Amino acid sequence: MANIQNPIVVLPARLASKRLPDKPLADIHGEPMIVHVWRRAVEADVGPVVVACAEAAIGEAIERAGGRWVLTRDDHQSGSDRVFEALRTVDPEGRHDVVVNVQGDLPTLAPEAVRAALLPLADAAVDIATLAARIEREEEIDDPHVVKVAMGLAPGAALARALYFSRSPVPAGEGPYYHHIGLYAFRRPALERFVGLSQTALERREALEQLRALEAGMRIDVALVDTVPVGVDTPADLARARELLAPGRGG
Repeated sequence: MANIQNPIVVLPARLASKRLPDKPLADIHGEPMIVHVWRRAVEADVGPVVVACAEAAIGEAIERAGGRWVLTRDDHQSGSDRVFEALRTVDPEGRHDVVVNVQGDLPTLAPEAVRAALLPLADAAVDIATLAARIEREEEIDDPHVVKVAMGLAPGAALARALYFSRSPVPAGEGPYYHHIGLYAFRRPALERFVGLSQTALERREALEQLRALEAGMRIDVALVDTVPVGVDTPADLARARELLAPGRGG
C-alpha cells in the first residue's frame, strides 16, 4: 500500500477497570478476552502483533497462547500512551512506520476491520486513520456511550475526512449517523506528536482524546466498515460477547 511500508499492531491492556475489574482476563469460552482480541489481530495479517500490558498477568496469558507481549508502566492516562511506550521498547530503531492501536476489549473484532483501518493512510496527508459504521438502531443516536463521527462522506464512498467526534448526535439535520469505532492507525510521527500534546478543554468535555488531535490540526480520516465490534465495558457486554462467540456461531 502506498505510503505504508511496515505496520505493527499493538494492543494496550490493563486490569484496572471500574465497571468490570480484570476484564482482559475475563473468560470467554475457555480463553481470556485479551487472547481473543490478539487472535483477531493476528488473523488480520497486517504486521507483527504485540500486547502492551500494564500487568504481567495479561502478558502471561498471551505468552501461553503463543503471542508476544511487553510490560509497560501502570500509570498511563490513555491506551495511546501505553502503545507508544511499547513501540519504543520493541522497535527502538523505528523500523515500523505505522502503528495500529487495537483496544484489548474488542473480542468480536473482525480481522478485515483491522486491515480497513490502513486504507486512509494511502493518502500521504492523513496522520491518523480510524473506523466507523452506519448507525442502524435509532436508540444509539442519542446514546452518549455511542460516539458519533461527523464526516463529509460522498455518495458511494467508503473513506472520508473526520471533522468532529461527539457523544451527541452530529451532524444536525436529515441524514445518516455514523458510529465511531475506537481503533486507530497512526503514522509513527503522528503518534509521537499526539502523546506529547496536552489535554484540551474540548477533549475533557467530551471525554474523547481524538479531539486533541483535531484541535492540533492533525488529519484523521475514516474508513467505513459494515459492523461494530462489541466493546466490553460491563458484565452485560461480556455476556453479549460470550453469546456472539459461542461455538457454532461462527464468531
